[in-house]
Amino acid sequence: MTNPTTNIALKNNTGSSNAYAYVTGRDINKNNVPIFIQSDGKTVYYPASPSAPQHALAADCAISLGAANSTTTLTIPQIAGGRIWFCVGGKLTFLLNPGPAVVEPSVTNKADANYNLNWGFCEFTYNAFQLFVNISYVDFVSLPVSLSLLNTSGATQTVQGLPAGGLDQVCAKLTQQAAQENADWGKLVVKGSDGKNLRALSPNSGRVIDNSLFEGYYQSYVDQVWSKYINQDLKVDTQAQWDTVTARVDKSTNLLTFAGDAGITFAQPSAGDIFSCSTGPFGSYPSDHADELGALGARLAAAFNRSTLLTDANQPDGEIVGNYYKTSPTNHYARICHEVNLDGRGYAFPYDDVVASGATQPDQAGTVFDGSPELLTVTIGGPTGTSAAVKTEVGTGEQVVVGSGKTAEKGEVKGEGNGKEKVNGKTGPGLAGTVKNWMSSLKRKLPK
Repeated sequence: MTNPTTNIALKNNTGSSNAYAYVTGRDINKNNVPIFIQSDGKTVYYPASPSAPQHALAADCAISLGAANSTTTLTIPQIAGGRIWFCVGGKLTFLLNPGPAVVEPSVTNKADANYNLNWGFCEFTYNAFQLFVNISYVDFVSLPVSLSLLNTSGATQTVQGLPAGGLDQVCAKLTQQAAQENADWGKLVVKGSDGKNLRALSPNSGRVIDNSLFEGYYQSYVDQVWSKYINQDLKVDTQAQWDTVTARVDKSTNLLTFAGDAGITFAQPSAGDIFSCSTGPFGSYPSDHADELGALGARLAAAFNRSTLLTDANQPDGEIVGNYYKTSPTNHYARICHEVNLDGRGYAFPYDDVVASGATQPDQAGTVFDGSPELLTVTIGGPTGTSAAVKTEVGTGEQVVVGSGKTAEKGEVKGEGNGKEKVNGKTGPGLAGTVKNWMSSLKRKLPK
Protein backbone atom coordinates (compact mmCIF):
# COMPACT_ATOMS: atom_id res chain seq x y z
CA MET A 1 0.00 0.00 0.00
CA THR A 2 1.25 3.46 -0.84
CA ASN A 3 1.04 6.50 1.43
CA PRO A 4 -2.04 8.77 1.33
CA THR A 5 0.10 11.48 -0.30
CA THR A 6 3.30 11.65 -2.33
CA ASN A 7 5.74 14.38 -3.31
CA ILE A 8 6.48 15.67 -6.80
CA ALA A 9 9.41 17.97 -7.56
CA LEU A 10 9.05 20.22 -10.61
CA LYS A 11 12.38 21.34 -12.06
CA ASN A 12 12.26 24.54 -14.12
CA ASN A 13 14.77 24.16 -16.95
CA THR A 14 12.78 26.41 -19.31
CA GLY A 15 15.04 29.44 -18.80
CA SER A 16 11.95 31.46 -17.83
CA SER A 17 10.72 32.70 -14.46
CA ASN A 18 7.27 33.19 -16.01
CA ALA A 19 6.34 29.50 -15.99
CA TYR A 20 3.49 27.72 -14.21
CA ALA A 21 2.24 24.23 -13.43
CA TYR A 22 -1.24 22.87 -12.80
CA VAL A 23 -2.32 19.51 -11.38
CA THR A 24 -5.67 18.02 -12.40
CA GLY A 25 -7.37 14.66 -12.14
CA ARG A 26 -9.99 12.80 -10.14
CA ASP A 27 -9.86 12.01 -6.44
CA ILE A 28 -9.91 8.22 -6.14
CA ASN A 29 -11.05 8.39 -2.51
CA LYS A 30 -13.94 10.81 -3.16
CA ASN A 31 -15.93 9.01 -5.85
CA ASN A 32 -13.59 10.30 -8.59
CA VAL A 33 -14.70 13.91 -8.31
CA PRO A 34 -12.56 16.46 -10.21
CA ILE A 35 -9.61 17.77 -8.24
CA PHE A 36 -7.06 20.55 -8.63
CA ILE A 37 -4.04 21.42 -6.50
CA GLN A 38 -3.99 25.08 -5.54
CA SER A 39 -1.16 27.56 -6.04
CA ASP A 40 0.56 26.64 -2.75
CA GLY A 41 1.27 23.19 -4.21
CA LYS A 42 -0.55 21.19 -1.53
CA THR A 43 -4.08 22.46 -0.84
CA VAL A 44 -6.74 20.58 -2.80
CA TYR A 45 -9.61 22.29 -4.60
CA TYR A 46 -12.81 20.43 -5.46
CA PRO A 47 -14.74 22.57 -7.93
CA ALA A 48 -18.48 22.82 -7.45
CA SER A 49 -20.86 22.35 -10.36
CA PRO A 50 -21.59 25.77 -11.92
CA SER A 51 -25.04 26.85 -13.01
CA ALA A 52 -23.86 27.64 -16.53
CA PRO A 53 -21.10 26.45 -18.90
CA GLN A 54 -17.66 28.04 -19.24
CA HIS A 55 -17.44 29.09 -15.61
CA ALA A 56 -14.14 30.27 -14.10
CA LEU A 57 -12.39 28.32 -11.34
CA ALA A 58 -13.07 29.61 -7.83
CA ALA A 59 -9.48 29.03 -6.67
CA ASP A 60 -6.02 29.99 -7.88
CA CYS A 61 -4.48 26.77 -9.21
CA ALA A 62 -1.48 28.27 -11.04
CA ILE A 63 1.65 26.97 -9.31
CA SER A 64 4.66 29.15 -10.03
CA LEU A 65 7.75 27.21 -11.09
CA GLY A 66 9.92 29.98 -9.69
CA ALA A 67 13.17 31.26 -11.10
CA ALA A 68 15.00 29.46 -13.88
CA ASN A 69 16.83 26.35 -12.62
CA SER A 70 14.79 26.18 -9.40
CA THR A 71 12.75 23.22 -8.19
CA THR A 72 9.27 23.45 -6.69
CA THR A 73 7.93 20.61 -4.56
CA LEU A 74 4.25 19.60 -4.53
CA THR A 75 2.29 17.23 -2.31
CA ILE A 76 -0.62 15.40 -3.92
CA PRO A 77 -3.23 12.90 -2.69
CA GLN A 78 -4.22 9.76 -4.58
CA ILE A 79 -5.44 10.83 -8.03
CA ALA A 80 -6.64 8.92 -11.10
CA GLY A 81 -6.35 10.22 -14.65
CA GLY A 82 -3.96 12.90 -13.44
CA ARG A 83 -2.06 15.43 -15.48
CA ILE A 84 0.67 17.86 -14.57
CA TRP A 85 0.35 20.76 -17.00
CA PHE A 86 3.09 23.28 -17.77
CA CYS A 87 2.96 26.65 -19.46
CA VAL A 88 5.86 28.97 -20.26
CA GLY A 89 5.25 32.67 -20.79
CA GLY A 90 1.87 32.90 -19.06
CA LYS A 91 -0.95 31.09 -17.30
CA LEU A 92 -3.39 28.53 -18.63
CA THR A 93 -7.16 28.91 -18.46
CA PHE A 94 -9.28 26.04 -17.12
CA LEU A 95 -13.06 26.35 -17.11
CA LEU A 96 -15.97 24.45 -15.59
CA ASN A 97 -19.16 23.14 -17.12
CA PRO A 98 -22.12 21.80 -15.10
CA GLY A 99 -21.39 18.43 -13.57
CA PRO A 100 -18.82 19.65 -12.69
CA ALA A 101 -16.83 18.89 -15.83
CA VAL A 102 -13.41 20.45 -16.36
CA VAL A 103 -12.82 22.19 -19.68
CA GLU A 104 -9.13 21.56 -20.35
CA PRO A 105 -6.80 23.46 -22.70
CA SER A 106 -7.06 22.37 -26.34
CA VAL A 107 -4.62 22.29 -29.24
CA THR A 108 -7.34 21.48 -31.76
CA ASN A 109 -9.72 24.37 -30.98
CA LYS A 110 -8.28 27.57 -32.39
CA ALA A 111 -10.79 29.61 -30.37
CA ASP A 112 -9.48 28.18 -27.10
CA ALA A 113 -7.87 30.78 -24.85
CA ASN A 114 -4.81 28.55 -24.50
CA TYR A 115 -4.31 27.76 -28.18
CA ASN A 116 -1.51 30.27 -28.80
CA LEU A 117 0.31 29.57 -25.52
CA ASN A 118 3.35 27.32 -25.07
CA TRP A 119 2.15 24.46 -22.91
CA GLY A 120 2.30 20.70 -22.43
CA PHE A 121 1.76 18.00 -19.81
CA CYS A 122 2.70 14.59 -18.45
CA GLU A 123 0.20 12.01 -17.19
CA PHE A 124 0.02 10.07 -13.94
CA THR A 125 -2.09 7.93 -11.65
CA TYR A 126 -1.34 7.62 -7.95
CA ASN A 127 -3.40 4.97 -6.20
CA ALA A 128 -3.13 2.52 -3.32
CA PHE A 129 -0.81 0.27 -5.35
CA GLN A 130 1.68 2.57 -7.06
CA LEU A 131 2.60 5.84 -8.70
CA PHE A 132 2.49 5.49 -12.48
CA VAL A 133 3.72 8.31 -14.77
CA ASN A 134 4.35 8.75 -18.48
CA ILE A 135 5.25 11.47 -20.97
CA SER A 136 2.88 11.71 -23.91
CA TYR A 137 2.97 12.85 -27.52
CA VAL A 138 -0.37 11.24 -28.38
CA ASP A 139 -1.87 14.70 -29.00
CA PHE A 140 1.14 16.92 -29.72
CA VAL A 141 4.80 17.74 -29.07
CA SER A 142 5.80 20.97 -27.37
CA LEU A 143 7.81 21.52 -24.17
CA PRO A 144 10.45 18.93 -23.29
CA VAL A 145 9.42 16.92 -20.21
CA SER A 146 11.57 14.29 -18.47
CA LEU A 147 10.87 12.02 -15.50
CA SER A 148 12.89 10.58 -12.65
CA LEU A 149 11.21 8.38 -10.04
CA LEU A 150 13.10 7.55 -6.85
CA ASN A 151 11.68 4.83 -4.61
CA THR A 152 12.14 4.29 -0.88
CA SER A 153 14.88 1.72 -1.53
CA GLY A 154 16.98 4.25 -3.43
CA ALA A 155 16.37 2.85 -6.93
CA THR A 156 15.65 5.32 -9.74
CA GLN A 157 13.81 5.00 -13.04
CA THR A 158 14.11 7.72 -15.68
CA VAL A 159 12.58 8.83 -18.94
CA GLN A 160 14.78 11.46 -20.57
CA GLY A 161 12.27 12.96 -22.99
CA LEU A 162 13.13 15.58 -25.59
CA PRO A 163 16.36 17.57 -25.46
CA ALA A 164 16.20 21.33 -25.17
CA GLY A 165 15.20 22.48 -28.64
CA GLY A 166 13.68 19.08 -29.38
CA LEU A 167 10.49 20.59 -30.80
CA ASP A 168 12.47 22.31 -33.54
CA GLN A 169 14.06 18.98 -34.46
CA VAL A 170 10.66 17.29 -34.64
CA CYS A 171 9.24 20.07 -36.83
CA ALA A 172 12.25 20.00 -39.16
CA LYS A 173 11.96 16.23 -39.62
CA LEU A 174 8.20 16.44 -40.27
CA THR A 175 8.82 19.10 -42.92
CA GLN A 176 11.53 16.96 -44.49
CA GLN A 177 9.26 13.90 -44.54
CA ALA A 178 6.52 15.93 -46.21
CA ALA A 179 8.93 16.86 -49.02
CA GLN A 180 10.02 13.25 -49.46
CA GLU A 181 6.53 11.77 -49.61
CA ASN A 182 4.49 14.69 -50.90
CA ALA A 183 2.27 13.98 -47.88
CA ASP A 184 0.74 16.09 -45.11
CA TRP A 185 3.39 15.73 -42.41
CA GLY A 186 4.50 19.35 -42.63
CA LYS A 187 0.94 20.52 -42.00
CA LEU A 188 1.24 19.19 -38.45
CA VAL A 189 3.68 22.00 -37.57
CA VAL A 190 2.00 24.90 -35.75
CA LYS A 191 3.74 28.27 -35.65
CA GLY A 192 3.28 30.91 -32.98
CA SER A 193 2.59 34.59 -33.62
CA ASP A 194 6.34 35.16 -33.60
CA GLY A 195 6.80 32.72 -36.50
CA LYS A 196 8.61 30.19 -34.32
CA ASN A 197 7.53 26.59 -33.84
CA LEU A 198 4.83 26.42 -31.16
CA ARG A 199 3.99 22.71 -31.32
CA ALA A 200 3.75 19.72 -33.64
CA LEU A 201 0.37 18.02 -33.74
CA SER A 202 -0.05 14.27 -33.94
CA PRO A 203 -1.72 13.15 -37.18
CA ASN A 204 -4.85 12.34 -35.18
CA SER A 205 -4.99 15.87 -33.71
CA GLY A 206 -4.22 17.31 -37.13
CA ARG A 207 -7.21 15.47 -38.55
CA VAL A 208 -9.45 16.92 -35.84
CA ILE A 209 -8.71 20.35 -37.29
CA ASP A 210 -8.72 19.19 -40.93
CA ASN A 211 -10.17 15.73 -41.58
CA SER A 212 -8.87 15.75 -45.16
CA LEU A 213 -5.31 15.26 -43.91
CA PHE A 214 -3.77 11.89 -44.80
CA GLU A 215 -6.92 10.78 -46.62
CA GLY A 216 -6.08 7.45 -48.29
CA TYR A 217 -2.51 7.58 -46.94
CA TYR A 218 -2.48 4.00 -45.63
CA GLN A 219 -4.67 2.36 -48.30
CA SER A 220 -1.89 0.74 -50.32
CA TYR A 221 -0.40 -0.80 -47.17
CA VAL A 222 -3.78 -2.00 -45.88
CA ASP A 223 -4.46 -3.64 -49.25
CA GLN A 224 -1.13 -5.46 -49.09
CA VAL A 225 -1.86 -6.68 -45.58
CA TRP A 226 -5.27 -7.96 -46.62
CA SER A 227 -3.76 -9.75 -49.61
CA LYS A 228 -1.07 -11.36 -47.45
CA TYR A 229 -3.46 -12.80 -44.89
CA ILE A 230 -5.90 -14.32 -47.36
CA ASN A 231 -3.51 -17.25 -47.68
CA GLN A 232 -1.45 -16.95 -44.51
CA ASP A 233 -2.31 -17.03 -40.80
CA LEU A 234 -1.97 -13.89 -38.72
CA LYS A 235 -1.46 -14.72 -35.05
CA VAL A 236 -2.22 -12.11 -32.42
CA ASP A 237 -1.37 -12.68 -28.77
CA THR A 238 -4.10 -10.90 -26.79
CA GLN A 239 -1.84 -11.10 -23.72
CA ALA A 240 -4.98 -11.82 -21.73
CA GLN A 241 -7.36 -14.73 -21.11
CA TRP A 242 -7.94 -15.31 -24.83
CA ASP A 243 -4.23 -16.11 -25.35
CA THR A 244 -3.13 -16.21 -29.02
CA VAL A 245 -5.85 -16.04 -31.67
CA THR A 246 -5.40 -16.84 -35.37
CA ALA A 247 -6.98 -14.88 -38.23
CA ARG A 248 -7.27 -14.85 -42.00
CA VAL A 249 -9.03 -12.52 -44.41
CA ASP A 250 -12.32 -14.03 -45.51
CA LYS A 251 -12.57 -13.66 -49.31
CA SER A 252 -16.36 -13.56 -49.26
CA THR A 253 -16.67 -10.78 -46.68
CA ASN A 254 -13.25 -9.10 -47.03
CA LEU A 255 -13.06 -9.09 -43.22
CA LEU A 256 -10.06 -10.11 -41.13
CA THR A 257 -11.73 -12.95 -39.27
CA PHE A 258 -10.40 -14.55 -36.09
CA ALA A 259 -11.00 -18.20 -35.27
CA GLY A 260 -13.15 -18.98 -32.26
CA ASP A 261 -16.18 -16.94 -31.27
CA ALA A 262 -18.32 -15.61 -34.10
CA GLY A 263 -18.19 -11.85 -34.55
CA ILE A 264 -14.45 -11.41 -33.96
CA THR A 265 -13.76 -9.60 -37.23
CA PHE A 266 -12.13 -6.40 -38.44
CA ALA A 267 -12.86 -4.42 -41.60
CA GLN A 268 -10.10 -2.54 -43.40
CA PRO A 269 -9.09 0.56 -41.42
CA SER A 270 -8.58 4.01 -42.92
CA ALA A 271 -5.63 6.26 -42.09
CA GLY A 272 -7.85 8.11 -39.62
CA ASP A 273 -8.77 4.84 -37.89
CA ILE A 274 -5.11 3.84 -37.65
CA PHE A 275 -3.95 7.17 -36.24
CA SER A 276 -6.81 7.41 -33.73
CA CYS A 277 -6.77 3.69 -32.79
CA SER A 278 -10.41 4.17 -31.75
CA THR A 279 -12.60 4.63 -34.84
CA GLY A 280 -13.87 2.42 -37.66
CA PRO A 281 -12.90 -1.20 -36.97
CA PHE A 282 -11.04 -0.11 -33.83
CA GLY A 283 -14.06 1.36 -32.06
CA SER A 284 -17.71 0.86 -31.12
CA TYR A 285 -17.17 -2.82 -30.37
CA PRO A 286 -20.31 -4.86 -29.67
CA SER A 287 -20.74 -5.40 -25.93
CA ASP A 288 -20.67 -9.21 -26.11
CA HIS A 289 -17.12 -9.19 -27.54
CA ALA A 290 -15.88 -5.73 -26.51
CA ASP A 291 -13.01 -6.86 -24.29
CA GLU A 292 -11.54 -9.38 -26.72
CA LEU A 293 -11.98 -7.06 -29.69
CA GLY A 294 -10.33 -4.30 -27.66
CA ALA A 295 -7.30 -6.47 -26.92
CA LEU A 296 -6.99 -7.52 -30.56
CA GLY A 297 -7.68 -4.03 -31.89
CA ALA A 298 -4.96 -2.48 -29.72
CA ARG A 299 -2.35 -4.83 -31.12
CA LEU A 300 -3.52 -4.49 -34.72
CA ALA A 301 -3.61 -0.69 -34.44
CA ALA A 302 -0.09 -0.68 -33.01
CA ALA A 303 1.18 -2.89 -35.84
CA PHE A 304 -0.43 -0.63 -38.47
CA ASN A 305 1.09 2.50 -36.91
CA ARG A 306 4.50 0.82 -36.85
CA SER A 307 3.96 -0.81 -40.30
CA THR A 308 5.09 -4.27 -39.24
CA LEU A 309 2.20 -6.46 -40.40
CA LEU A 310 3.85 -7.38 -43.70
CA THR A 311 7.07 -8.53 -42.04
CA ASP A 312 5.69 -10.11 -38.85
CA ALA A 313 2.75 -12.53 -38.78
CA ASN A 314 3.16 -13.06 -35.03
CA GLN A 315 1.88 -9.93 -33.27
CA PRO A 316 3.18 -8.54 -31.03
CA ASP A 317 5.47 -11.33 -29.85
CA GLY A 318 7.57 -11.36 -33.00
CA GLU A 319 8.15 -7.63 -32.84
CA ILE A 320 11.56 -5.98 -32.57
CA VAL A 321 11.70 -2.26 -31.82
CA GLY A 322 14.41 -1.74 -34.41
CA ASN A 323 12.01 -2.89 -37.13
CA TYR A 324 9.35 -0.30 -36.40
CA TYR A 325 8.55 2.38 -39.01
CA LYS A 326 10.84 0.86 -41.66
CA THR A 327 8.17 0.77 -44.38
CA SER A 328 6.26 3.71 -45.84
CA PRO A 329 3.47 4.44 -45.44
CA THR A 330 3.94 4.50 -41.68
CA ASN A 331 3.33 6.81 -38.74
CA HIS A 332 6.32 9.06 -39.36
CA TYR A 333 5.21 11.37 -36.54
CA ALA A 334 5.67 8.50 -34.08
CA ARG A 335 8.98 7.54 -35.70
CA ILE A 336 10.27 11.08 -35.42
CA CYS A 337 9.15 11.47 -31.80
CA HIS A 338 11.11 8.37 -30.84
CA GLU A 339 14.14 9.42 -32.89
CA VAL A 340 14.37 12.84 -31.26
CA ASN A 341 13.74 11.68 -27.68
CA LEU A 342 17.04 11.16 -25.91
CA ASP A 343 16.25 7.58 -24.92
CA GLY A 344 13.73 6.89 -27.69
CA ARG A 345 10.80 6.63 -25.27
CA GLY A 346 7.43 8.41 -25.02
CA TYR A 347 3.83 7.72 -26.03
CA ALA A 348 3.53 8.69 -29.70
CA PHE A 349 0.13 7.10 -30.46
CA PRO A 350 -2.60 5.63 -28.21
CA TYR A 351 -1.28 2.03 -28.18
CA ASP A 352 2.43 2.77 -28.21
CA ASP A 353 2.62 0.71 -25.02
CA VAL A 354 2.03 -2.56 -26.91
CA VAL A 355 5.11 -4.74 -26.41
CA ALA A 356 6.12 -8.31 -27.10
CA SER A 357 5.54 -10.74 -24.26
CA GLY A 358 8.65 -11.06 -22.16
CA ALA A 359 10.34 -8.10 -23.85
CA THR A 360 13.49 -6.98 -22.07
CA GLN A 361 14.02 -3.74 -23.98
CA PRO A 362 12.92 -0.46 -22.36
CA ASP A 363 9.30 0.23 -23.24
CA GLN A 364 8.51 2.66 -26.05
CA ALA A 365 5.82 4.36 -23.98
CA GLY A 366 8.06 6.38 -21.64
CA THR A 367 6.73 5.15 -18.31
CA VAL A 368 8.00 5.03 -14.75
CA PHE A 369 6.13 3.35 -11.93
CA ASP A 370 6.74 2.07 -8.42
CA GLY A 371 4.73 0.73 -5.49
CA SER A 372 6.83 2.59 -2.97
CA PRO A 373 7.61 6.03 -4.42
CA GLU A 374 9.83 8.44 -2.53
CA LEU A 375 10.01 11.36 -4.98
CA LEU A 376 8.98 11.96 -8.57
CA THR A 377 11.02 14.67 -10.28
CA VAL A 378 9.55 16.17 -13.44
CA THR A 379 11.90 18.40 -15.44
CA ILE A 380 10.51 20.92 -17.91
CA GLY A 381 12.70 22.32 -20.67
CA GLY A 382 15.17 19.47 -21.17
CA PRO A 383 16.83 17.00 -18.77
CA THR A 384 18.94 18.26 -15.90
CA GLY A 385 22.66 18.50 -16.46
CA THR A 386 25.34 18.29 -13.80
CA SER A 387 24.88 21.66 -12.11
CA ALA A 388 23.40 21.95 -8.64
CA ALA A 389 19.68 22.67 -8.37
CA VAL A 390 17.98 25.19 -6.14
CA LYS A 391 14.90 23.84 -4.40
CA THR A 392 12.02 26.12 -3.46
CA GLU A 393 9.46 24.72 -1.02
CA VAL A 394 6.08 26.07 -2.09
CA GLY A 395 4.49 28.21 0.58
CA THR A 396 7.72 28.85 2.49
CA GLY A 397 10.01 30.54 -0.02
CA GLU A 398 12.92 28.63 1.52
CA GLN A 399 15.59 27.57 -0.97
CA VAL A 400 18.18 24.84 -0.48
CA VAL A 401 20.70 23.15 -2.75
CA VAL A 402 19.52 19.63 -3.52
CA GLY A 403 22.54 17.90 -4.97
CA SER A 404 24.32 17.64 -8.27
CA GLY A 405 21.23 17.17 -10.39
CA LYS A 406 23.07 14.55 -12.44
CA THR A 407 20.70 12.47 -14.51
CA ALA A 408 20.19 9.09 -12.84
CA GLU A 409 20.95 5.87 -14.61
CA LYS A 410 17.92 4.35 -16.25
CA GLY A 411 16.30 1.72 -14.05
CA GLU A 412 14.64 -1.43 -15.26
CA VAL A 413 11.20 -0.45 -16.50
CA LYS A 414 8.56 -2.86 -17.69
CA GLY A 415 6.01 -2.07 -20.40
CA GLU A 416 2.96 -0.12 -19.29
CA GLY A 417 0.39 -2.78 -19.77
CA ASN A 418 0.67 -4.97 -22.80
CA GLY A 419 3.52 -7.20 -21.71
CA LYS A 420 2.87 -10.46 -19.88
CA GLU A 421 4.43 -12.10 -16.88
CA LYS A 422 4.34 -15.77 -15.92
CA VAL A 423 2.94 -16.68 -12.53
CA ASN A 424 3.07 -20.35 -11.51
CA GLY A 425 3.72 -21.21 -15.13
CA LYS A 426 0.61 -19.43 -16.39
CA THR A 427 0.91 -16.38 -18.59
CA GLY A 428 -1.07 -13.32 -17.63
CA PRO A 429 -0.80 -9.55 -17.28
CA GLY A 430 1.78 -8.27 -14.83
CA LEU A 431 1.22 -5.55 -12.24
CA ALA A 432 1.75 -2.86 -14.85
CA GLY A 433 -0.79 -4.54 -17.09
CA THR A 434 -3.32 -4.72 -14.27
CA VAL A 435 -2.89 -1.02 -13.55
CA LYS A 436 -3.12 -0.08 -17.25
CA ASN A 437 -6.31 -2.11 -17.62
CA TRP A 438 -7.72 -0.45 -14.51
CA MET A 439 -6.80 3.00 -15.83
CA SER A 440 -8.33 2.31 -19.24
CA SER A 441 -11.53 1.03 -17.65
CA LEU A 442 -11.74 4.08 -15.42
CA LYS A 443 -11.27 6.45 -18.36
CA ARG A 444 -14.17 4.77 -20.17
CA LYS A 445 -16.44 5.12 -17.12
CA LEU A 446 -15.59 8.66 -16.07
CA PRO A 447 -17.80 11.44 -17.41
CA LYS A 448 -16.25 13.68 -20.02
